[in-house]
Amino acid sequence: MKSLLVFVLLSAMMCWFMFSPIYKHVLIVRQAVLQQEVDYLLEVGASGDYGYVDAAMLEAAKERLAAYGLDPASVGFEIVTDGGATATDPSRPLLRGAPLTVTASYPVEGLFNIDRLIGVAPPADDARLRASGTKMSEYVPLR
Repeated sequence: MKSLLVFVLLSAMMCWFMFSPIYKHVLIVRQAVLQQEVDYLLEVGASGDYGYVDAAMLEAAKERLAAYGLDPASVGFEIVTDGGATATDPSRPLLRGAPLTVTASYPVEGLFNIDRLIGVAPPADDARLRASGTKMSEYVPLR
């Protein structure tokens, strides 16, 4: 009986040692891809040509994220700025110096469930990865 218990505990630990790093790498790659997409949206949206991040840009971002294996329907974006100005309206771009903040989020999707093998509770089911950034708008209207 004692040897059976040792076998079960040892096999659970062995599974965790073998597969846990794989899931952690998936998590790290997803976080990096989200941050890369936020940085790209900020670079384009806050540039002198745009001054906004509209729905078409967000849909293109979701398509790029889908190329990395993320579900586009699960990706969430939040576009905000200080002062109450709208940062998603192409007809009213943010003027130079106005901060543009983009936040992207994606569900964790149970990547930590394997940690239950060693007694660590995974995050809540509604936990999300988040990546965000802020950049000042460079848009100057032509006169």
